[in-house]
Amino acid sequence: MVADDGVTGPRAALIGRTDRRGRLLWSLPKGHIEAGETPEDTAVREVAEETGIIGEVVAPLGIIDFWFVADGRRIHKTVHHFLLRAIGGALSDADIEVTEVAWVPLDELNGRLAYADERALVERAPALLADTA
Repeated sequence: MVADDGVTGPRAALIGRTDRRGRLLWSLPKGHIEAGETPEDTAVREVAEETGIIGEVVAPLGIIDFWFVADGRRIHKTVHHFLLRAIGGALSDADIEVTEVAWVPLDELNGRLAYADERALVERAPALLADTA
């Protein structure tokens, strides 16, 4: 997500969730595709729900495919990530699943994001932004 609010330099809206050990883990917003949605629609909706920011898709970032365990079941998830430009809303942690939200400069994402696969995806953002300028 890139903010168009006059602040110098692009930033990403990240969500922080507290894990079972009480650690705050920062990640990109994401969620389930609902009936009738495209992956792009889902990205815009989930970013709005989890961060309060209304965005528009600029470019695809990539796909992350992973497994996790919930309620004793192994679950497979495929997440389509997109670069979005902020066009409205206000940063908010109102979503019950989110502990904190933050605007983070792109050059600080590597040190903030908890997951290596997401760190690899956001490395593409500066080049994508240059291509859309």
